[in-house]
Amino acid sequence: MVDQMKEREVTDVATLKALADPLRLAVLGALMKRDPEPMSVKEIAAELDEAPTKLYRHVKQLEQTGLVFVAETRLVSGIVESRYRSAQQSLRLSPQVYAEGGQPPAALDAMLAAMDLVRTDFRRNFLAGRIDLTPAAQGNQLPSKFAHTTTRLTPERLRKLRGRLDEVLDELFSEPESTGPDAVEVTLFALMYAVQPPDEG
Repeated sequence: MVDQMKEREVTDVATLKALADPLRLAVLGALMKRDPEPMSVKEIAAELDEAPTKLYRHVKQLEQTGLVFVAETRLVSGIVESRYRSAQQSLRLSPQVYAEGGQPPAALDAMLAAMDLVRTDFRRNFLAGRIDLTPAAQGNQLPSKFAHTTTRLTPERLRKLRGRLDEVLDELFSEPESTGPDAVEVTLFALMYAVQPPDEG
């Protein structure tokens, strides 16, 4: 029996490559959302509105890198069906995967896949009328927030802003998920980066 980790720190290139695909991230997200209940590939496909045949190789790649594991098997119409669970409750990229070298950091494709997944999920849910961006002041009981800006900050102000974001995220991750009947699924995607001036040399 595989023990599930609370948080997995990703340090190796093989795992980063497994995470560098929006569909594999969606599979992992579906399993994390339903945890501890295991899911078959057919159930994951139904959750993601994808064809099961499209998912088998993605699930196998996640299994090979230890991101998911077979929690149980059962016989369905004479065929052994595997049911999977996520091997961790959350993922964090190790600072070492961002290290600069002679090529782009290994984490780049995994980060871009996460951005693609958020974009796809947001578009699907928005077009389905499941996201309301009107503010709370206009009566929205589930207010969302969209902000996009580019500005200039001193290094000190940038460090302060980063610290405040860290506090919010630490608070979010340190508390258990709400399970009451009024709890809703919330996606938070944070990306803040400083752009260095171009190299004059």
